[in-house]
Amino acid sequence: MARITKEELLKRLFHDDYEHLKGKRLRMTRLRVPGKEVCLAHIISSSQTCVYQNLGLHIGVHEGEDHTGESIGLIRFTPWEAVVAAADVAVKSADVQIGFMDRFCGSLILTGGLSEVQTAVEEVVRFFGEIPGFHTCDIHRS
Repeated sequence: MARITKEELLKRLFHDDYEHLKGKRLRMTRLRVPGKEVCLAHIISSSQTCVYQNLGLHIGVHEGEDHTGESIGLIRFTPWEAVVAAADVAVKSADVQIGFMDRFCGSLILTGGLSEVQTAVEEVVRFFGEIPGFHTCDIHRS
């Protein structure tokens, strides 16, 4: 894509008012409006202790638990608030635990058996694609 000058940008943005605004001080602000998207859906089939520890899944409410060998589902959303509904869909669709949920960044980590985590992640992606019409990604597995 070719770069445009500031003047060309202003003409495009304010096409009808450009002549009236010419020579005046303008203040432009950029902001990011997140789209409705499931950005990441990944399943780790069998985890190792170091994975759980690096994700911080062995502290807090899970302190003292050993989840080595369990599966992990990672899902990322925009807007970030969607993670609350996703956690609800996940725990109602399969026997999984919420390892971590961040409603300020849109991250959800699920733990449990492989078939349960897979079912929960698939149901969350399906739900968000069909009901609120989010753009969804493919589910990846490792």
